[in-house]
Amino acid sequence: MGNDFEALRKVSGQVAVVGVGDTDYGADYRLGGATRRRGAPGDKDAYGLAAVALARALEDSGLKKEDIDGVVVGGSLQSEPACELLGLTPTWGSMLSGLADATVPLAVMALMAGQCNTVALIMGNDQRSTNLQYGGPQSRIGRLGEFYYHPWGFSSPGAQSALIWQRYMDVYNRREEELFVVPSNSRRHAMMNPNAVFQKELTFEDWYNSRYIAKPLRLYDYCMINDGGVCLILTKVDRAKDLKKHPVLVKGFSWETVKHSSQLKDRVGDLYYTKTKASADACYEMSGLTPKDVSHFQVYDAFSDMLVWTLEAHSFCGRGEALDFMGKNGEHIDIDGVLPCETSGGLHSESYLHGWNHQVEAVRQLRWETGARQVKDAQTSMYNHPGGEGPHTLMYQRA
Repeated sequence: MGNDFEALRKVSGQVAVVGVGDTDYGADYRLGGATRRRGAPGDKDAYGLAAVALARALEDSGLKKEDIDGVVVGGSLQSEPACELLGLTPTWGSMLSGLADATVPLAVMALMAGQCNTVALIMGNDQRSTNLQYGGPQSRIGRLGEFYYHPWGFSSPGAQSALIWQRYMDVYNRREEELFVVPSNSRRHAMMNPNAVFQKELTFEDWYNSRYIAKPLRLYDYCMINDGGVCLILTKVDRAKDLKKHPVLVKGFSWETVKHSSQLKDRVGDLYYTKTKASADACYEMSGLTPKDVSHFQVYDAFSDMLVWTLEAHSFCGRGEALDFMGKNGEHIDIDGVLPCETSGGLHSESYLHGWNHQVEAVRQLRWETGARQVKDAQTSMYNHPGGEGPHTLMYQRA
């Protein structure tokens, strides 16, 4: 059993993203002029943030609320109250717990099946306001039988990523300080993004002298925790051509499932290579594209090491070669490098919205709308989320 690529190729490029909207990440984080502490409410809850993102996506696309007949929600939202509060009356919909890389394929399949004509993917998240924990005794994730050894204190995704990075260094004879290239690249790009939360230069001293959270990962190797909202609007290409903005095609998607989540074999033992590569290869096969065709790459960069082994699994370089591929100062993954990565600042410096903000950046890069951080003549954008249940990959292309 496996992918039916003949069928998938018939779907490739038949659906387009026609509108995107997001909230004011930096302004919200500094509500009142100072960093808003965790647990302090912002001026909008998750539904209010979602409303802003939806309004901006509708404006971006030229569509109206009554044009939306499919809805998928994520983040802190529940489907029924979201539709009621946002004034939507879909004939098809679903609720997912937060992964953009799962919602995009779901929307494509619903559109191709004729279940709806225009889908809004809406995410609102008030995780900073509610002081949501992603590790430790108050964490809502990582219970025994899921991803981590929670009863023994191993309760966070960051601890898992720290183990992967430690093993990577052991296997390929790399050093801790080499990882600075990843957060410094993200911050450099965020400094060109007016909407990013963090826009101050990140020096090597800042990074190296920051405290360990889960050794060998430091504070600045971790994503932030902030509130925000994102909306993407998708429709079939025959309708997209008549809308306001240049369409961005969904060319490929794939999903792999890990077999040993509780034992960590796929992640720590294999450095998450085999499953992530299988997801990447399936996406290449569906889209008809190759690594050489990719103009722009993003990964769910919750922790710095994720970009390292994900570049290798997507065949941009060989195993153990990613840090050399990036260049000593990240010059090869910079805006004008051979493979620009995390051009918005990603989860480290732009916003932590569980990869939804990466989709907005992909669309804007392929519509050539990103100003100082624009990748020249960007034609394709690839994204991977090496998620808890398995890696997901997406491929977009300028129409």
